[in-house]
Amino acid sequence: MVSNGTAVSRTTTDRLELMRALIASPTFDPLFREDVICIPGHHPGYGWLCGIGGCQRAADGTREFCQAHKAEWSQVKASGGNIAEFLSVAQPLKPLSWHAAPACLVCPGIPAFSGNQLCHLHEKQWYQRRKDHTKRTGQALAFDSWLAQARSYPGFGGCRVVSCPELAGFPLGLCYRHQSHYQREGRPGGARMPTNWSRALAKYGCVEIIYTDESLFRQWCSETGPPRRANGRVSLLGLRPPAKAEIQWTMFHHVQGGSERSSWPLSWIQRAAECCREQDVNSLVDLDLDACVQHARQIAQGMLRHLRLVYFTREDTKEAGFIETDHFGVRFPHTESHIDLAGISQRWLRDLLWDDLAAEFIAHPPRSRWPIDQRRRGVIELSAFLLARAPGGGSAPEALTDAHMVDFIADQRHRAKNGLPSLGLRKQGRNGTSAMSDGIACDNLNGVRRLLRDALESGASERIGLGREFIVALPRNQKKVGRRKPFSDDVARALASLANLAALEALDSGDRGLRDIWESLVVTGRRCGEVLNVRLECIDRHGEIPMFWHDQTKVGNFDEGIRISERLFQRLLARQAKTTDRFVQRNGRLPTDAERLELALFPRATCNRRGTKGVPYGWFSPLFSTWVKGLDLRAVAHQARHTLATNLLRAGANLTHVKRYLGQISEAMAEHYVHIAKTDPRLNAALEAVWVAGPGALEPGILLSDTEPMSRERAEALLIDLSRMSTPAEGGFCTFQPVVNGDACPWNLNCHNCDKFVMSGADLVYWHRKREQWRMLAERAHDPATADFLHEVFEPIARAIDGLEKALAAVGLLEDALALDLRRPQDYFGRVWSTAFQAQKLANHAAGDDAP
Repeated sequence: MVSNGTAVSRTTTDRLELMRALIASPTFDPLFREDVICIPGHHPGYGWLCGIGGCQRAADGTREFCQAHKAEWSQVKASGGNIAEFLSVAQPLKPLSWHAAPACLVCPGIPAFSGNQLCHLHEKQWYQRRKDHTKRTGQALAFDSWLAQARSYPGFGGCRVVSCPELAGFPLGLCYRHQSHYQREGRPGGARMPTNWSRALAKYGCVEIIYTDESLFRQWCSETGPPRRANGRVSLLGLRPPAKAEIQWTMFHHVQGGSERSSWPLSWIQRAAECCREQDVNSLVDLDLDACVQHARQIAQGMLRHLRLVYFTREDTKEAGFIETDHFGVRFPHTESHIDLAGISQRWLRDLLWDDLAAEFIAHPPRSRWPIDQRRRGVIELSAFLLARAPGGGSAPEALTDAHMVDFIADQRHRAKNGLPSLGLRKQGRNGTSAMSDGIACDNLNGVRRLLRDALESGASERIGLGREFIVALPRNQKKVGRRKPFSDDVARALASLANLAALEALDSGDRGLRDIWESLVVTGRRCGEVLNVRLECIDRHGEIPMFWHDQTKVGNFDEGIRISERLFQRLLARQAKTTDRFVQRNGRLPTDAERLELALFPRATCNRRGTKGVPYGWFSPLFSTWVKGLDLRAVAHQARHTLATNLLRAGANLTHVKRYLGQISEAMAEHYVHIAKTDPRLNAALEAVWVAGPGALEPGILLSDTEPMSRERAEALLIDLSRMSTPAEGGFCTFQPVVNGDACPWNLNCHNCDKFVMSGADLVYWHRKREQWRMLAERAHDPATADFLHEVFEPIARAIDGLEKALAAVGLLEDALALDLRRPQDYFGRVWSTAFQAQKLANHAAGDDAP
């Protein structure tokens, strides 16, 4: 079952027994055990009624509202209204017809046909009797009087159409809808009732049916599908037992764990069931998907994905040529569990990749699926190359040499250089080929290299006879990675124009918060996913400061808080009210405090009945691109992050501030975003701006720099008179008198962490050079974690340097200190030397400590 379940598995002969065992489980919802599944209107997974509270009409397909309310919402939106305004005025509506016809008031076994709740025969009798009575007496006949005298007729049983769950409304044995359908199709088989069938029914209690070809009529009944109407019922009548059980179990399994999975409209499920009945398949596994209509095919494919996890064990998937992440308890965001390995022709290579992925899923599952797909695509390319160029199609690993690997590398680079199609990879499109590029070739080669190196270290390559020279011939390939540029002034003005923002808001047909998302990205510089998935309670005030709370899942920072502008705070506050109104509209009550913590601020429209899932990037990106193209611009949303990082630096933040505000893992990454050369002297200057660390940071609320330069009074309060006894130390002076008098240092000369250590203006250039040395060491670190550690170690000294510059500026000595490059004896008598400050207090001032 690589594509639809046709491969041999452990359950080829006992699938029905397995399904019946699962359905008989105590945890299985009895709702799905019936042949006709009747779904409540507001079921958490398969709800089919209109989303307006109290409205009894069915929703329009996969839409949230019925047709009438959808039209009303369109009018409100066109006039400039929002979803909250629409929900406040929308009124519930009665259904235009019964979702399930009640029994006739006279005949309990026959469904009602008219609004008087009478069957077809009694409706005609009531009409005729009322007409005769009015003509004879000139007065209207009372309905209750006639009803009390009406004669009841026996029921006609269920509809003779095999798949129809309705009761028959005529002696012919068809329900009202199929009776009309039978007439429209020209009455196959010529089945009809006698002319005076009502009299025969009244006299004998039954009616003899007349046929021209009864077998043709029975064939029509077996081939005709159930009535297509939105009444919350899925008919599985006429299906073979295994197919019926599979649909019942997959419908139940699909909504387990909440309503966050893809939406399965009941009409689509019914069409999938009809395809199984029309093709007379024993199981969904045998269904010809190409012969199904689109919606039925989508549902069938989804059901097969669920069945794969039951019909195949982990070992079965290895034989069948795929792997399921759910078998290892792993599910990557926004992806399916299934990973197809069928494109790898050589069994040894496919097994090697399967074993490698399985080991990684068990030990250290990656955060995303990208490293998995990198290896899979690379191995598919290698497999296609070996199939064409290696002896025996590459089926014998012991026959492969380093020359084969070098040829594979050359082939990938040649294809990338000339834009030739990929060897093994295919994409959906007109030509079905995937053009090679430098980036794709680099990913392919690195993916293969990682797999083969893992096999070399684990000994798997030796067990299968793969030569070491074949593996080590593949070097690591350095990928050329570009970076986004900040918005130019013209683009920034266009993207911030109120008229253009109104045009962006007009693209948001469901009022899901498109403009609010974009403004949040611009103001906060967050990653797109961090804004799309924020919770309802993402804003708050702390000390009258508006804060924005979010999760930085990419770097593992959760409940991170940053300061935002008042304007954005008010927009998000209004969005909170709209989202709350949606919850009230759907649930008929306000969300509880616990629910507010889980609700998404920008809830997606589909398969999200609990409101906990934010709008996907696939919804935001196309709308944003459409807007940008309409403005005749070239821009992507992520450039807002680069723009803010650069502007932060220009406004006075250093790399540490940028790293902390943007949630970067290291200052090297912060430099990647600020777009300023590493040797730019501005990186060494601490400009004046206010930056407050978020409540989720290591030091919540710490003031990173002052808004104003240090006052002269403040500097003089920190000043230390070096005319008293002191002794030189590395980068400053020691004022601890026992050491000055010649005693040994009790702290083992740990001057830079000592409160007796002072810094003078003569040491400023020294510390500037020291800071550059630390930064160069961090930049040359072999991994980001080491670089980040070095930055953190030097951070207290960096704060002291910032404080020293401010103190020198306050007393008018900063320019002299920057000009002083070497210590000379005659300089000892200069004011730059004699003006010193305690290092720890300088650092505290840079950190915002007001204590003298």
